[in-house]
Amino acid sequence: MPVALHRPIRHLLVVRFSALGDVAMTVPVVDTLARHYPDLTVTMLSRPAVAPLFAYMPPNVTFRGVDLHHDYLGAEGLRRLFRELVADGVDGLADLHGVLRTHYLRSMFFLSGLPAASIRKGRRAKRRLIRHVPNAFFQLPTSVDRYTRVFERLGFPVTPDFRSVFPSGRFPALPADCGVPEKAPHELWIGIAPFSAHRGKTYPPDMMEEVIARLSAFYPEARLFVFSDAQEASAWREQWEARYERLLFPGPRMGGLGGELALMSRLDVMVSMDSANMHLASLVDVPVVSIWGATHPFVGFLGYGQTTKYAVQVDLLCRPCSVFGNRACRRGDYACLTLIPPDSIVNRVAEVLQHR
Repeated sequence: MPVALHRPIRHLLVVRFSALGDVAMTVPVVDTLARHYPDLTVTMLSRPAVAPLFAYMPPNVTFRGVDLHHDYLGAEGLRRLFRELVADGVDGLADLHGVLRTHYLRSMFFLSGLPAASIRKGRRAKRRLIRHVPNAFFQLPTSVDRYTRVFERLGFPVTPDFRSVFPSGRFPALPADCGVPEKAPHELWIGIAPFSAHRGKTYPPDMMEEVIARLSAFYPEARLFVFSDAQEASAWREQWEARYERLLFPGPRMGGLGGELALMSRLDVMVSMDSANMHLASLVDVPVVSIWGATHPFVGFLGYGQTTKYAVQVDLLCRPCSVFGNRACRRGDYACLTLIPPDSIVNRVAEVLQHR
């Protein structure tokens, strides 16, 4: 049901904190909103670290990074934040997060007579799907769908037509000291994001190395880039870089999220778990071969613009068993991942490259 609006919203606050992948999925919607409603001022409120996702937004979008754990801690911090936002002219709220802090912020908008709408996460439908309730196994609305519905209830219907965070036809410069050479004409660049926050979403590293070995053999002139943080990479970086001459862990040398996005924009394909890197590659218009274990694309977290055609998964009676992949395997063997043959991933990569 649409929110009752007493006056038109001129300055909309959009809020989404939490995990990087969740914030990344707001980008196609916020970008489309700003372009389709150029007279609307939009302030995007999130963690400071995600600012590069919004660096190339239309001119009517401003990013504001805040730390709710320190600078705006607790109820008093949120009240102070609300007063600052209203003083800046904010007169409406799109809550794309839907947690206790943002509900409290939304209540202040409501009590002040300002329109606000919050995301409906569909938790019941997601629980039914992972519990294998009869007739509950079907494609649920994606996160992008759920975000668009928030704006629709505020009087701003949008159909995302986003392509990339970077302007069309432009590749941003890579950091000068990142150690990544310029891409040669017709050279293949393949990204690999082999890790995730949870075991139920992580393809076994020894099997991922088989994928790397096969890709290196099939595409000897290709460059392979492994996207991971320092902790994830520590156990495998030295081994893999020594064994595969054209493989590189760019890591900290990229200078943060902005540099990683610039590198991803040059890829021909990304191989990723159901993790943030799937969503980041989606934001730079790169096709993703996604690997799914305990989770499933039907829950709604497939990358924006991606297709299940390139989603690698095995059919098991026990999967999906988790919305986020954070539950221990009831079987104990994580067969949902270990039964995926490396060749099936390599074959999907080959399919993508044939159509590039």
